[in-house]
Amino acid sequence: MIKVLIVDDSSFIRRALLDILSKDTEIEVVGTAANGLDALEAVKKLDPDVVTMDIEMPKMDGVTALQHIMRDMPRPVLMVSSLTSEGAEITLKAMEAGALDFVAKGGMGAFTPALGQELIQKVKAVSRRRKALALRAQFRQAAAQAAVTQTHHLSSGGRDVLRPQSRRQTRDLVAIGVSTGGPPAVQKVLTALPEDFPAPILIAQHMPATFTGPFAARLDGMCKISVKEAEDGEKARDGWAYVCPGGRHLRAIAKLNQRTLVVSDEPKSAIYKPSASELMGSVGEQFGNRAVGVILTGMGSDGCTGVEILKKRGGRALAQSEASCVVYGMPKAIVDAGLADEILELDDIAAGIMDNLYK
Repeated sequence: MIKVLIVDDSSFIRRALLDILSKDTEIEVVGTAANGLDALEAVKKLDPDVVTMDIEMPKMDGVTALQHIMRDMPRPVLMVSSLTSEGAEITLKAMEAGALDFVAKGGMGAFTPALGQELIQKVKAVSRRRKALALRAQFRQAAAQAAVTQTHHLSSGGRDVLRPQSRRQTRDLVAIGVSTGGPPAVQKVLTALPEDFPAPILIAQHMPATFTGPFAARLDGMCKISVKEAEDGEKARDGWAYVCPGGRHLRAIAKLNQRTLVVSDEPKSAIYKPSASELMGSVGEQFGNRAVGVILTGMGSDGCTGVEILKKRGGRALAQSEASCVVYGMPKAIVDAGLADEILELDDIAAGIMDNLYK
């Protein structure tokens, strides 16, 4: 049984979340709290496996409460956010502070059946990370006490991100598919890349439309490369990353020796918008052995059918390791299908991308 604590200053939202989660036989709501201070006491007393955390609350806001939880009693936290640009900014900040993912409320704080199902799925998915979060916190505390210091080239935290000097570059396009737990993972990868990264990067991140613009802008302020939300018809440039707008699909076409972006609503029937499979498939069909596909953390198997096309056309495929994923769903799908050329820790993905441009 997964024990959940609900934190929200709105009694209406607390009741709505309670009703949704109580419908699942694998989940038990062990308590509720109306502000961050009460939440900290409830976490100590009730020891929940997962906390759903509102952002704007009296006495102590959700991000501050999250920081206390991750420092003193780490466990999975899901932010419950509004679908506004302001909500997006604060939610992305919360994910940097340790929240594993978020669920967005609709207008007037409503939860549609689809959002309710998403909440249940995410609670179950992130609950599996509790032990890993606790072990990571213990490791960090031990390292701090021992005054262990390490120097990481370009802040990658893993393999050095270096351009091979003795090999010719053979690939000039990178596509990334990612979902649950994605924003911090994408940030980790992109911030480790050099300013003169020799290819454009196209990103399909499962995220609401109001979130992708702030997400791209936030990354642009952190990275050596440039990052923006993708626009239909623009030419993809080396050293730039393009985030697909939420609710739409991103593809790339080879046109007059250029890499042109296509942002569209089709197929409207796709389960995920943006779809990693649509991105990977188009890159495979248009660029084949010139492309590298990367599948990062996420639920489900989106990306797998697209990576299959990419591989058949001679492209390379990288998968994030199970140990470093928030949810080992999307990477697992391509690994189980035998499509992954390399399985890498998150800290090593940036260096792995660079290496594969020269293979």
